Amino acid sequence: MRWVVLLLFAACAAYTHWRGKVRHGFFRQLSDHSTFMSPMNSFVYLFSSVPSTPYLAPSMFPDLAPIRAQWKTIRAEAIVSLHEASKIQAVEKYNDIGFNSFFRRGWRRFYLKWYDRPHPSAVAVCPKTLAILQGIPSVKAAMFAMLPPGGTLTLHRDPYAGSLRYHLGLDTPNDDGCAIVVDGERYSWRDGEDVVFDETYLHWAENTTQKDRIILFCDIERPMRFRWTQAVNHAMGVFLMRAAASPNEAGDRTGGLNRAFKYLYQVRLVGKRLKAWDRTVYYVIKWALFGGIALALFWRY
Repeated sequence: MRWVVLLLFAACAAYTHWRGKVRHGFFRQLSDHSTFMSPMNSFVYLFSSVPSTPYLAPSMFPDLAPIRAQWKTIRAEAIVSLHEASKIQAVEKYNDIGFNSFFRRGWRRFYLKWYDRPHPSAVAVCPKTLAILQGIPSVKAAMFAMLPPGGTLTLHRDPYAGSLRYHLGLDTPNDDGCAIVVDGERYSWRDGEDVVFDETYLHWAENTTQKDRIILFCDIERPMRFRWTQAVNHAMGVFLMRAAASPNEAGDRTGGLNRAFKYLYQVRLVGKRLKAWDRTVYYVIKWALFGGIALALFWRY
């Protein structure tokens, strides 16, 4: 039985790696979170009711139309309440495991909701935006996200395939120099225009203009073929992603993963110091640890 499980896991990991045109190198993929999540994500891909393509037409999601229709209302709250008040910001503590690596490249965010009820800090300053979003059950998470001039996001994919990513341009450069590239296909944000993409394809972003880019960033629940697969996807998403909730301010909820992240990050800092000292020693220890854990799990079960 253990060999069947191992082969199934290997098949799911291989599918994750070969899905799409853009791929990580072998060793980078081997240690990537998408490899460990591949069995769960393969289930989602198998029963997904939308095409397996990097971008999806927003018209396929008619329930999102009210967001696009009221984009000026949303933009007003993003600019006046948040950008001018400097509330779209980087995290000050190690309590945002999902986006921690983005902050040093200029990316900023203000959470509206995250697989739960809205953050109190968002209710206070963005009531109209939240009223719009709360009327759309498929929107599971939302934030305002800013990418300043010179800001970049390196090549990455999100860990869980149960959602799709929705972006609505609010205050953007309206320039091809500010864009996201999903599986090698480039999209440039424009004010009032929206895009839906599968964030489990490798993607990256840049802003080479002289103007900030502010968008509404949402996770929408991936449509599934059957009611039971939709229910499974919904339950997995709530369980996994709620644990990654990150606060804007004191009083906002912090998920279990982010409560633990400040301790886990200390291990990461040790690894960074070791890598800076000797890369060969770092990789030998890293792969010895990964191999030991994998063997222990395999022989235990």
